[in-house]
Amino acid sequence: MKISLGISPCPNDTYIFDALINNKIDCRGYIFETYYEDVEKLNKWSFKNKLDFTKLSYYAYIKNFNDYILLDSGSALGYGCGPLVIKLPNKKLNEESIIAVPGRYTTANMLFNLAFPSFKNKEEICFDQIENSILSGKVDAGVVIHENRFTYQNKGLVKVIDLGEFWHQKTNLPIPLGGIVAKRSLPKEVISNVEKLIRESIEYANQNTITPNKYILSHASEIDLDVIKSHINLYVNDFSISLGGIGRKSVQKLFNEFSIFNSEIFFK
Repeated sequence: MKISLGISPCPNDTYIFDALINNKIDCRGYIFETYYEDVEKLNKWSFKNKLDFTKLSYYAYIKNFNDYILLDSGSALGYGCGPLVIKLPNKKLNEESIIAVPGRYTTANMLFNLAFPSFKNKEEICFDQIENSILSGKVDAGVVIHENRFTYQNKGLVKVIDLGEFWHQKTNLPIPLGGIVAKRSLPKEVISNVEKLIRESIEYANQNTITPNKYILSHASEIDLDVIKSHINLYVNDFSISLGGIGRKSVQKLFNEFSIFNSEIFFK
């Protein structure tokens, strides 16, 4: 059976899906047609029901949970791993400041809105261009995700706030950043099987991927090995293998923030 799959090219996603996509595990007859796209593009595609399985920002999932359902495996969720608001050291911020965000439907944008509700001047910029946009003066500050969490200091930028810490202080829960969802219209058996394959793919990577391999490196926007390792170690964790009770509670809390009290957001 052929299945369309969308993931980001970021190291945590390629680490998670390496074994599945490259047939290092038994895929039980499933053939994955994989699309590597920026998460905001995947978010927008979800509103068109383009892919069978896809990575989504949790904020996008809140907007589209009627068409997709969240898998227990494959999520980026944890403590101390939230998006960062960064700026130049001497830049003063106010409600008129222009803030770069990595996409309207990203969890990063949602968290910024929760933390700074009066800041309305935002510009959507691809995540890997936000640092340069701050340095060039195009924007006053930006919300960075992915590898840029580990590179901004080398460019002379400083942190204003860790939005993951903001969420943890607010809820005492880990921050749900992105998850893997499946079309609700797919047979439950197919969804269940792919969920298991993702879990097996992570377990294979944990046992066999000592250093980032050529596949991971070929898709990464940052080629520094230490940055890539740090990225994987931060975003791939026990919650990626299974959300568990705490992970599900955190996702449900995120939905509750938008007055959605629906128990049908998780598969099974």
